[in-house]
Amino acid sequence: MKRGRAGTMTHDYKRHGTTTLFAALDVLTGKVIGECLPRHRNGEFLRFLRRIDTEVPNGLAVHLILDNYGTHNHPNVKAWLAKHPRFHLHFTPTSSSWLNLVERWFRNLTDKALRRGVFGSVPDLVDAINDYLDAHNTDPKPFVWTATVDQILAKVRRGRVTLKTITG
Repeated sequence: MKRGRAGTMTHDYKRHGTTTLFAALDVLTGKVIGECLPRHRNGEFLRFLRRIDTEVPNGLAVHLILDNYGTHNHPNVKAWLAKHPRFHLHFTPTSSSWLNLVERWFRNLTDKALRRGVFGSVPDLVDAINDYLDAHNTDPKPFVWTATVDQILAKVRRGRVTLKTITG
């Protein structure tokens, strides 16, 4: 690649399939509970919620920060949450994924394990993700916000102004 030029796919690029990575970040320790599943439907999300429920010690409240994907509000999910009152869901506004700290971890995963990787199959991709998860969780470190509250709120205000000019 030439300096300053965006990378492109080669003529022989072939997509071998996809996976869905569900991930929950413990903001105090930096540990990530992660699981790759073939789809992102309410059944898979419920499976991941059950995994979180078994891995997080009883008696602790579980606060999940999520996007507004329809799966997260499915009636089956709502019914499960009603039976598990220690779970609290918080939804980020549209186009505000930067408010969710697990997205920072996703960026590290992409930069360090996936970008420019060659995966001949979905299992190869899942293995790479699981290897990164294992390595990360061997010595996890919490992420620390470097922006002040005032800087974050100013960015939100600028984003709202921009969004308003785009949507009218």
